[in-house]
Amino acid sequence: MDNYGQVVTGRESALATNKVLRNTYILLSMSLIFSAAVSMAVGISQGMALVSMIAAIVLVWFVLPKFENSAAGIAVVFAFTGLMGLSIGPMLAYYLAIPGGSNIVMTALGGTGVIFLGLSGYALTTKKDFSFMGGFLFVGLMVVFGAALLNIFLSIPALSLAVSGGVILLMSGLILFDTSRIINGGETNYIRATVGLYLNIHNLFVHLLHLLSVFTGGDD
Repeated sequence: MDNYGQVVTGRESALATNKVLRNTYILLSMSLIFSAAVSMAVGISQGMALVSMIAAIVLVWFVLPKFENSAAGIAVVFAFTGLMGLSIGPMLAYYLAIPGGSNIVMTALGGTGVIFLGLSGYALTTKKDFSFMGGFLFVGLMVVFGAALLNIFLSIPALSLAVSGGVILLMSGLILFDTSRIINGGETNYIRATVGLYLNIHNLFVHLLHLLSVFTGGDD
């Protein structure tokens, strides 16, 4: 009976994990499409883009935790991703308006897709536990965040490139880390999981776009 109970418990756990994973990817796909549509369809100023970013942060830190276990949390996710889409609207409009800018944007978009699908596929296939990366990723985020703040005042191009390179590496690590947590039962809430993966993809795209624009002369 004990063995039977363990088998049943294991199956129930696997089913629950698969449900979280499936719901996460469905909601993530829908929110990414919505965010992209908003970023391209609504033209706003740089000031409004900053306001949108701040509003998105407020939503994810203070509003989402209150609704993450209910259907209302899905509406919060779409509000959050819509605001994040708005926040990069002016940047995308700038790149799309310069010669060769559309190629830069599409390359960044394709690169982001390849990185995300490749790393997620690796985590899903191997089912390895990447929780050991948590401490390293946290320290890395703090270092990159500090460097980015410092560069606001110093405006050193090389440091800006280093920050973008660091963010790309960290987001890649976080994709492995977050996907692994879902697979291994560390994350059981698909709304939280969706927001985490969305942020990884969003930041990966933005900083990959920055690097590509510099190396192709788009920021000259």
